[in-house]
Amino acid sequence: MMMVANDTLVIDCDSHFAEPPDFFTSRAPAALRDRMPRVEQVEGRPTWVFDGHPLGPASAGVVIGRDGRKVNSCKGLLEWTHEMAHPSAWDPQARLQILDQCGISAQVIFPNTIGLGGQDLGVVKDEKLCLLAIRIYNDSMVEMQANSGNRLLPMPLMPAWSVEASIAEARRVAALGARGVNMTQDPQDLGAPDLASRAWDPFWEVCTELRLPVHFHIGASVTAMTFFGKYPWPSHTMNTQLAIGGTLLFVGNARVVVNAILSGMFDRHPDLKVVSVESGVGWIPFVLEALDYEMAENAPDELAQLGKPPSEYFRSNMYATFWFERNRNKLPDLVEAVGEDNILFETDFPHPTCLYPHPLQSVEAKMATLSPEVRRKILGENAKKLYRL
Repeated sequence: MMMVANDTLVIDCDSHFAEPPDFFTSRAPAALRDRMPRVEQVEGRPTWVFDGHPLGPASAGVVIGRDGRKVNSCKGLLEWTHEMAHPSAWDPQARLQILDQCGISAQVIFPNTIGLGGQDLGVVKDEKLCLLAIRIYNDSMVEMQANSGNRLLPMPLMPAWSVEASIAEARRVAALGARGVNMTQDPQDLGAPDLASRAWDPFWEVCTELRLPVHFHIGASVTAMTFFGKYPWPSHTMNTQLAIGGTLLFVGNARVVVNAILSGMFDRHPDLKVVSVESGVGWIPFVLEALDYEMAENAPDELAQLGKPPSEYFRSNMYATFWFERNRNKLPDLVEAVGEDNILFETDFPHPTCLYPHPLQSVEAKMATLSPEVRRKILGENAKKLYRL
């Protein structure tokens, strides 16, 4: 794997693939193309529709234009078509060129407008049709990974409405070379037990066995995105509403971290790895401290059933991604509190908060407050180990 940025390996652990309008229909059997996710006009607006069920706007969901410049978030997220966006949003070869320009060796990739955890592909009642859509997505992503020489690492989606189907799909994509899986935060939205249920233990065991870290991206469930729409007060401008929603989505992943720790999954599966994606890290020390205190005060009997204090599970089993946080003078203390082995670097390309066009320069000053060894871990070595690169 090539080394960049002054001989430092850089791996971007959160970016997005903007699904083209014909992504599913061009790959589906002819008899099912009309039922696959597709773009149709709904009330005069291009909309993703899955078997007659509207999923959401069919905009590009990208803020990098064809000329390489960032634009207003509302324009890119709500108005732009793919023709207006930079081709690196969906073209693997163009994406690799961007990586080379930015000094990035490899990049982990998540969906864009079909649900950040793929949750929108599970809302149709026909489970066979949903599974076909997920497999179309996953097959395309593992092909992208192989063709890129493992520089592009899309995380396959799980059919989260079924524990058994998720186990089978995890095994299938692992055999094709996948280096992790992308899971919705709330499978109960799709009819399955919630993730604290022991029913999911066989899935955690398979992910542990196959060394597949489980990823929870912010906004990766129907529940999370319902909260996203309700966080802002309605009288705010649309730009401000986007900023409020984006800020408070981090709270959604604090919810994931807390629930996962208290589920006991890490006692039962001590080698299971979980990644909180696009979540930032600054909130983690406070939430872990609060969790220890609240459990001692409110649930001492349940606390006694855990193998160790709740805050200690983050260092043994969890990762979070770091990109925009600016308080460089306190960064060493933050890294010490969270764990230098538990932080991954990300750019969020090509979304509104991405570090493009100069991701490494944008973090250079704050990373300089860390030792060379810690910098190397956060920028790439932790990810290299996690993704077996």
